[in-house]
Amino acid sequence: MNFDFSVIAGSLPYLWKGMQYTLQLTAIAALGGLFFGTLLALARLSPIRPLSMIAGGYVNLMRSIPLVLVIFWFFFLVPLILQGVMGYERPPQVGAERTAIITFIMFEAAYFCEIMRAGIQSIPKGQVYSAYALGLTYSQTMRLVVLPQAFRNMIPVLLTQTIILFQDTSLVYVISATDFVGAAAKIAQRDGRLVEMYVFVALVYFVICFSLSLAVKQLQKKIAVIR
Repeated sequence: MNFDFSVIAGSLPYLWKGMQYTLQLTAIAALGGLFFGTLLALARLSPIRPLSMIAGGYVNLMRSIPLVLVIFWFFFLVPLILQGVMGYERPPQVGAERTAIITFIMFEAAYFCEIMRAGIQSIPKGQVYSAYALGLTYSQTMRLVVLPQAFRNMIPVLLTQTIILFQDTSLVYVISATDFVGAAAKIAQRDGRLVEMYVFVALVYFVICFSLSLAVKQLQKKIAVIR
């Protein structure tokens, strides 16, 4: 019953630094995942069967294993692989921040791939055939006709996945990266106020994610009206 939330006020600068890292990682992973996810979606829909199978295998692999396991694999195994391939005397240090960026982009690309694949397939075939009839190539058709509409149709789902990504960034705590949760954990252990700090972190995540979810719902309604 002896709660003391005054520790939070004195730790706000450090907590804000951790939140900045969380937001930065979310933005980089979302943009990178969307870019590579779109390429993977095009590969999965490609008539070239080997390319489609490779893309499909990658997506199924990433969607079938926990994100925390991917983080651990990259953080601990990649330096050993680089040491064996490059002949280094010692494993090179990848670093927690670099590991977080690369693994989150790799992991999120698989999920964004499925979202964009659904968006591309939602476009009527007649529009594609009309573009071909006008003399557009496959790449021009995708760039000018299909992908803009697919992005618009999938905006609510893409934003929802980004909210999930924002929550998942807390997993970088396991490799000692100082995100918002990591900063709160360090303060909690230093001051012996674990309950107060973790309650504050939960409230912050709830307010941000719930507010963004409501905004996505409103956006989804507007897009439905436009359709």
